[in-house]
Amino acid sequence: MNSGRVVVVGAGVSGLTTAVVLAEAGHNVHVIASELPGTTSLSAGAMWGPYLVEPKDKIDQWSQESLRTFQELAGDPATGVRLTSGIEASRTAQNPPDWATTLPGFQPCTPAELPEGFTAGYRFTVPLIDMPTYLDYLQHRIEAAGVSTELRTLSSLDEAQPADVVVNCTGLSARSLTDDPRLRPIRGQQVAVTNPGLTEFFSEDTGTSPDLLCIYPHGDIAVLGGTAIDGDESLAVDHQAAEAILARCRAVEPRLAQARVLDHRVGLRPTRDHVRVEADPVEGRKLFHNYGHGGAGVTLSWGCAYQIKSMIGDP
Repeated sequence: MNSGRVVVVGAGVSGLTTAVVLAEAGHNVHVIASELPGTTSLSAGAMWGPYLVEPKDKIDQWSQESLRTFQELAGDPATGVRLTSGIEASRTAQNPPDWATTLPGFQPCTPAELPEGFTAGYRFTVPLIDMPTYLDYLQHRIEAAGVSTELRTLSSLDEAQPADVVVNCTGLSARSLTDDPRLRPIRGQQVAVTNPGLTEFFSEDTGTSPDLLCIYPHGDIAVLGGTAIDGDESLAVDHQAAEAILARCRAVEPRLAQARVLDHRVGLRPTRDHVRVEADPVEGRKLFHNYGHGGAGVTLSWGCAYQIKSMIGDP
């Protein structure tokens, strides 16, 4: 399917990555977004790993494609991507997620490696992404590829003109732009603190609990999480939730007791029963959707962008 001007709507991690992939493939790409970069993507932790998203067969494909790309990007310090060793643990004995067993350095933890209260855990090496640095890197990359950008809030995808192809990467805004009742917010909050010397991540497998526990070191900063409040659309900082996050993380890593709070990060995960990456023909042009990634937007970003590129075809 040949195309002329491609307009990508949205500039979170999905929109920026899609713009990179299409522009570097030779397409004439223009990005329209209400904010650059997107608030939700800036608020992410972020560690590669499929997080409560479906359909599994496509998720496996997209996440593995993204993993390979992140592993390549980790060789460049300017990207904010680092291959980091750490532990994912559980308070109830259970098998590790299948995606974890394929990662470098995967091995079960000994009891001595686990914090008090945890009964099982697994060590592996995975891409850890410092989102402010990474999103800045993506913006520089689209500029180098000749992508133009425009800050504008759309009330309809019909306003994304002129365009031969439109790619909808609007996250939660797709709920109104596409009249999609299957899309809902899951509120996430994290706390950025001074790093007391941590070099490894720690994450608890909390299942579907709204209270998460994760510790992501990014150089001089550590990002602590978090929450997953289904249906909550507030972007205001919940200071009681922040104190609970700090308490959970300090119980696992006592060195965090001396860490100074730098920032509070809040975002809305655009969650859907199935991630939507598909064509949606509209008279007079071609429309493609790439949204509904929930808490796995970073994890799926490259794989979904490659899928969009394949559906659009060569320029």
